[in-house]
Amino acid sequence: MEISQLLKGVLDLAVLAVLREEDGYGYDVLRRLRAAGLDEVGDASVYGTLRRLYKAGLLTSYVVPSEEGPHRKYYSLNEPGRARLAESGKTWQSFALTMNVLLGEAA
Repeated sequence: MEISQLLKGVLDLAVLAVLREEDGYGYDVLRRLRAAGLDEVGDASVYGTLRRLYKAGLLTSYVVPSEEGPHRKYYSLNEPGRARLAESGKTWQSFALTMNVLLGEAA
């Protein structure tokens, strides 16, 4: 099974989870996802996900001037985003448990 196919279904959840503790700009979010082990996540996918989550009202954004290039647009999780993260997290936990049972790896 290809990781890229799995990522399509859970990238929203992963991005929301990364932004739970600390705001971030596009490349920062990408770096944090990769540091967490999602090495195959693509740049365009992350930037597109951030824009879509923002348009859906799950993130807020603000711009921070940069002395080393263009200004950076930071994203932060708002209350609707936190609610979606909690809801999606429960769905993921239930799904993962089901898959573990099917694979014979239940705790």
